[in-house]
Amino acid sequence: MNESHPPTDSAAAHDARRAHDTHNAHNAVVTGQFGSQASAYLTSANHAQGADLEQLAAIVRAHPGAQVLDLGCGAGHVSFFTAPHAARVVAYDLSADMLGVVAGEAAKRGLTNVDTQLGAAESLPFGNASFDLVFSRYSAHHWADVGAALREMRRVLKPGGRVVICDVASTGQPLFDTYLQAVEVLRDTSHVRSYAASEWMTMAASAGFSVASLTPRTLELDFKTWTTRMRTPAPMQVAIRALQAAMADDVRRHFRIQDDGSFTLDTLTLELVVG
Repeated sequence: MNESHPPTDSAAAHDARRAHDTHNAHNAVVTGQFGSQASAYLTSANHAQGADLEQLAAIVRAHPGAQVLDLGCGAGHVSFFTAPHAARVVAYDLSADMLGVVAGEAAKRGLTNVDTQLGAAESLPFGNASFDLVFSRYSAHHWADVGAALREMRRVLKPGGRVVICDVASTGQPLFDTYLQAVEVLRDTSHVRSYAASEWMTMAASAGFSVASLTPRTLELDFKTWTTRMRTPAPMQVAIRALQAAMADDVRRHFRIQDDGSFTLDTLTLELVVG
């Protein structure tokens, strides 16, 4: 006698559903962390200026009439720097509060070519080949799935277009990397990971990109400003300071950890082209 059994989900479907749920849960953490801090990021000196912003503006000037996507736009500094040289900029972010700040500031500055759009980096609501340039600055370390985001960037990029990612970078050395990830997540629970240049190149190649340029830089951070901007709870601040004091001298030297907790981070600007 044959017994019939109800169909069961495949392991692949189960894994996909679990990944989707994980992404949604993480995205909720991101929006919870950044919604109330939107205005603080608009006035943050670390976010409002820098050689990487100047680099992005120069790239837009070399592509007159460009359609630009500012992916994970935060308070909109990439949009503000690039809009004067572009036909249109779409400021895209997971936080509605951040997008409200961007829209308000763009109006104040008379940047009528800046539009806002809500969504996650891993699922872009745009058609294929929609943008000449896709930029992302200090956002990728919050993404649940960088590989998926890179594939989406590749999909929406026009032929001959460029993707430029600016972010905090790991050195690739295990001891330094462990310290970096620890202090980042203590300060901000929406942090996922900062990647080494070698990891970025591998992920980019898997998404169909090659590296046109890679520019390393350093970023100086004042501890009080850094934690106040994120409203890091006092126990987490204490934990960061204790970790800084307990780390090996090599770590303290590399990150230039000061007596007040201020330090530097490694960053990179990665310019990608298709192929």
